[in-house]
Amino acid sequence: MAKLGKRTRAAREAFAGKEDVTVEEAVDLIKANASAKFDETLEIALNLGVDPRHADQMVRGVVTLPNGTGKTVRVAVFARGPKADEATAAGADIVGAEDLMETIQGGTIEFDRCIATPDMMPVVGRLGKILGPRNLMPNPKVGTVTMDVKAAVEAAKGGEVQFKVEKAGVVHAGVGKVSFDAAKLAENVRAFVGAVSKAKPAGAKGTYMKKVSLSSTMGPGVSVDIVSATGN
Repeated sequence: MAKLGKRTRAAREAFAGKEDVTVEEAVDLIKANASAKFDETLEIALNLGVDPRHADQMVRGVVTLPNGTGKTVRVAVFARGPKADEATAAGADIVGAEDLMETIQGGTIEFDRCIATPDMMPVVGRLGKILGPRNLMPNPKVGTVTMDVKAAVEAAKGGEVQFKVEKAGVVHAGVGKVSFDAAKLAENVRAFVGAVSKAKPAGAKGTYMKKVSLSSTMGPGVSVDIVSATGN
């Protein structure tokens, strides 16, 4: 087993015995112990009492974080004509139709968010096996299949975060950079948890939100008091 570095050991010692702390305590702890040479992301993991294999227990949605993510989001848009021009003017990084489909089929995926106008979905639909597993498939439920491509591009660039529960019932996301002001990070955390809470599916039984954890990209995690995280 590889030896832990001094920084990693120090962080784990600082986190030892800290469980179910407030959002503010967790953020302060993570900020104080983030020691990577880059600006780490504050990452959140929510363990939910759902089984996403059942359609009525699927959790997915979108939330605009009040203080942004600190991440540069690359946006691809499937559109033609005036809507393609609108997407370009709004700041989309890649705009195309069949040509973009062929690029993706060839294995080049240089974007973090994919948006499409409704008329382009027959083309985009051919990419389901490629985009679906990467959570990049445009979907009207999260506003990425739309005629208002300007608003969709601006939202994606402005701190909007999509979420989708994984097989094990866990939702992961980045909710800001560790360099952010602590109060702004706490606000982002509660906005994200609130959105997931509102997305509770009809088929969820028993306790919906089982655990909330925060960590930096390279650091250990700390569990957060659910009441503190939800703001209730």
